[in-house]
Amino acid sequence: MSLIAPHGGKLVNRILDEKAAASARDSAKSLKQVALSLREQGDLELLAVGGFSPLTGFMGRADFERVCNEMRLADGTVWPIPVILSPEDGVTANINVGDKIALNDSRGRLLATMIVKEKYPHDKALEAKVYGTPDEKHPGVAVTSKQGNWCLAGDVDVVSPNNEPEFPEYRLTPAQTRDAFTSKGWNTVAAFQTRNPIHRSHEYLTKVALEMTDGLLIHPVVGETKSDDIPADTRMACYTTLIDRYYAKDRTMLSVLPLAMRYAGPREAVLHTLIRKNYGISHFIVGRDHAGVGTYYGTYDAQKIFDQFDLPKEIGVTILKFEHTAWCRACEAVVSSKTCPHGPEQKVAPSGTKVRDLLKAGERPPVEFSRPEIADILIKWAQSVG
Repeated sequence: MSLIAPHGGKLVNRILDEKAAASARDSAKSLKQVALSLREQGDLELLAVGGFSPLTGFMGRADFERVCNEMRLADGTVWPIPVILSPEDGVTANINVGDKIALNDSRGRLLATMIVKEKYPHDKALEAKVYGTPDEKHPGVAVTSKQGNWCLAGDVDVVSPNNEPEFPEYRLTPAQTRDAFTSKGWNTVAAFQTRNPIHRSHEYLTKVALEMTDGLLIHPVVGETKSDDIPADTRMACYTTLIDRYYAKDRTMLSVLPLAMRYAGPREAVLHTLIRKNYGISHFIVGRDHAGVGTYYGTYDAQKIFDQFDLPKEIGVTILKFEHTAWCRACEAVVSSKTCPHGPEQKVAPSGTKVRDLLKAGERPPVEFSRPEIADILIKWAQSVG
């Protein structure tokens, strides 16, 4: 057996070789300068390394409109969320089709150059379809509303995917994860998407998935998240501690994903799947309220959305659909409604608010909810933020 093919059949690489990068640096000084937002910086990095294969740059109008309306690129390839460059209007006013522009990080350092193939109006009402709501209280809609009114499209030529990457030792590209899987002899790999510390129920899901596959990729998002999400450095301390003490090391890998969360629920579950497909995984865990926020999506909408695709042909990844799980005192195990006959009074599943209150008070949540070592890391963080 061999690893799954990338989405679209080929792993994209938009990083310039050393000679071309040096030339790009020299020429960039005379180009019109565009500062990328944190989300756009994460998107550029994924375009550069092939995480967004088959995309080779920021989307043009035909791709943008069909993605928003039908979850497909203009050529029919499944893609659920637009990847666009939409700087503030004061910047785009001076940029025209055919211009070569420099794309910089927030400190003005060069990341890439791009020849503008299209400049088109940013239809924000259409993009709101991605989130299923026009409500600006939704974090994804809020970001869209603050973006510019014009989009710039074109292939990117990347000098540096990230000038100051977090967690460089864990920041593996799709090519690197694929090489690692092959060297370990893994043909089937399950991936777990997370933006939170892993509690006992999450641990259960990942280990059930590992029973079905050769290996497990724990692949947390370390791009832009909501302000009230637990910061990436705290979460990484939790992941490394948990893997070190409770997972089989020869069957488990930790790598980070520089994607900014959209909180687009069902559509984001599809995006997360396709990205991990590019990283070489064959199975993807989709649990309760995947990538959701507030009450915008149904509990299992992120699982149901896959029913509209020809999974083997159009996505190619086995979707592992898990129901809500919790520790059952009677069963003395993590269970779901599929495996446990007992009522909710037997379940240990404290609310997020209650857990945070305990952490701030320096108290560990129940051991059935969180490993004590993880609780101690979170207590230190919770007390530091007050």
